[in-house]
Amino acid sequence: MKVETRSPESGVAWVELLDDAGNNGLSDDLIEELVEALDALGRNPEVRTVVLAGTTRWFCSGATRDTLRAVQSHRRAPAELTLARKLLDVPVPVIAAAEGDTLGGGLALLLAADMLVVAEQSRHAANFIKLGITPGMGITHLATALIGPALARELLYTGRSIRGSELPTGVVNAVVPREAVRGRASDLAWAVADHDRDNLRLLKRSLSLPARRALEEAMTLESLMHESSLHRLDEGELG
Repeated sequence: MKVETRSPESGVAWVELLDDAGNNGLSDDLIEELVEALDALGRNPEVRTVVLAGTTRWFCSGATRDTLRAVQSHRRAPAELTLARKLLDVPVPVIAAAEGDTLGGGLALLLAADMLVVAEQSRHAANFIKLGITPGMGITHLATALIGPALARELLYTGRSIRGSELPTGVVNAVVPREAVRGRASDLAWAVADHDRDNLRLLKRSLSLPARRALEEAMTLESLMHESSLHRLDEGELG
């Protein structure tokens, strides 16, 4: 099991990515388990907020080499990797508790959460360009809309990483020491879960609209770019 769900307690549910050996990469198994968990919680009328957490080392390292090869060989469409959409489709607020690092699509997953708590010392990168491919998973428009055009372009063009403490203050709800991430996320979750689910659902539809629009705008062009750049690589170049 690479994804564990804790049943909602007073409206708060936890989803944890636990594939530490695989750096919480988006493998077929992890994607399937995460989608199933989010869908189930979205249908559960007792859930009023979801906390998505990783391990202390990795929140999510993005698509695995095998997953990228599946896109390269047409066994998987680039759009199938857009887990950011799954977070946005959860009808109640999702709080990301990022103790560890994110790479590529993992950063897109982080940015798709409704509220973010990150560790000061965590590292975050949209490293697609360093892999020899163009960005995917909606990161181009999501990053531009949520962290601002200047920083988004720098991260996408250079592939460099930044610390959690360097993320713009308007993006994150809290930047705390690693050991305090889960506690701060839990506090936020309890404060949200104190309210009516229907009101939270309606509010999320409104507040998530900019991210939804950004993701939809990204998908067609980004998928074409991503697929083209992958197919120009030999399989060996993906590692």
